[in-house]
Amino acid sequence: MTEVTRTSRLLDAVVALSADLSLPNVLKRVVEAAAAVSGAQYAALGVLGAGTSDMKRGLVEFITTGIDSKGIRAIGHVPQGIGVLGLLVTDPGPLRIADIGAHPASAGFPPHHPPMRSFLGVPIMVRDQVFGNLYLTEKQGAAEFSQSDEELVVALAGAAGVAIENARLHQRLEQLAVLGERERIARDLHDTVIQRLFATGMGLQSLVGRMEGSDLRERLQQAVDELDETIREIRITIFDLEARDAVKDGLRARVLALVGEATATLGFAPKVHMEGPLDAATDASTQEELLKTLREALSNVARHANASGVEVLLHAASGTITLRVADNGVGLAKDAQRGHGLDNMQARAESLGGVCDLSARRGGGTVVTWRVPASP
Repeated sequence: MTEVTRTSRLLDAVVALSADLSLPNVLKRVVEAAAAVSGAQYAALGVLGAGTSDMKRGLVEFITTGIDSKGIRAIGHVPQGIGVLGLLVTDPGPLRIADIGAHPASAGFPPHHPPMRSFLGVPIMVRDQVFGNLYLTEKQGAAEFSQSDEELVVALAGAAGVAIENARLHQRLEQLAVLGERERIARDLHDTVIQRLFATGMGLQSLVGRMEGSDLRERLQQAVDELDETIREIRITIFDLEARDAVKDGLRARVLALVGEATATLGFAPKVHMEGPLDAATDASTQEELLKTLREALSNVARHANASGVEVLLHAASGTITLRVADNGVGLAKDAQRGHGLDNMQARAESLGGVCDLSARRGGGTVVTWRVPASP
């Protein structure tokens, strides 16, 4: 391949990269373009993870070309950024090696890995930070990669850094647009839908006492109750819309994660309802005690209740945090002894100035109600 042809391929690759705003597509294009302009049989882009230092950063993604899916599966786990690949992690800069296996830093290849000898590595920089590294092996038609190969790949890596940053910004803009749309939907639900449902419910409620037939009154009251439940569910949705993407590691997310862990032990998925500004009303200490209580309550259901359903309600309102765990199991035996689990939940509540109650659930089952003051 002539230098003119290789330069032309480089320019085509740069144009293609600048036109693509999908980050996965950009990364794949970079790998394929690097192989084309350098004449490498195999090419890969190792994306670095976050870390406090280059020594602690490893590869979190590995995009390849030249090896089919069957070969990738045979190799097994992706490289972790050690050996020769690790040299670019600890010392970012172009690196050419005639024989990988003979290099002092070589860690060898795993079983089923294709043989590789010549090597060219080039870092990709995004805003003066190393985003990842291009790894090229097995120069076609020559024993090793040349200085010209290195210059072309370095130029490509520079263009790739700009394209990756553009794709990242585009991705962020899309996320902000979605978040803005969620906020608009939440406002509409609160200002329009809930108000109309509330007004309808009030109107129906005023008619209940004037209905002459008991069946009709019962059906009307049922309609009012269903409207109240709908309003409650919409309020839950509003809080979820407002919280999503804003606090990914907040109390809501932690509760859902804990309930998800308990699903396998219980044999079914509990129903979860969360209302109110939970993160604003709880400090770190309250959240930890609440999560421990929830874990204890679900564990008790799994061990003793023989239940087929559990409902978890977490509510923040009027300066109080309420956690309610209700199951439809065997309920409380008359001679049941108070166990260590309930004592622990009670102690956690009291340490925060709250209370914990155990009661029978209407229709069968048990209810644990844990209530503490909201954090100031």
